[in-house]
Amino acid sequence: QLQAFGGGLVQGGGSLRLSCAASGRTFSRYVMSWFRQAPSKEHEFVAGIDGSGGSFNYADSVKGRFTISRDNAKNTVDLQMNSLKPEDTAVYYCAAGRFGVVGIRRLYDYWGQGTQVTVSS
Repeated sequence: QLQAFGGGLVQGGGSLRLSCAASGRTFSRYVMSWFRQAPSKEHEFVAGIDGSGGSFNYADSVKGRFTISRDNAKNTVDLQMNSLKPEDTAVYYCAAGRFGVVGIRRLYDYWGQGTQVTVSS
């Protein structure tokens, strides 16, 4: 089970930190990723991190602005979002999978409930 939190309303240029808490004892075996869905748009891969925390993947749209990290002792994965833009507005979902740090939704087994991020201009 995954639970995401930390969303909110922020002005453009500001920062937010999302967190995702996972239950279970096999957290470190899972790739953890963040996806987002803006109104009337498809789900979009944002960032992912492998089980050890040593391999990362970012969407081009967030490279240099967002940082994903994980703490396997606490079963959490975070997404630090800096220099936010209005186009980052979306519902953000965390997801857990076993098939590599990739942006393919169907390869993820577990999904959190989503947390809304709204960036004003």
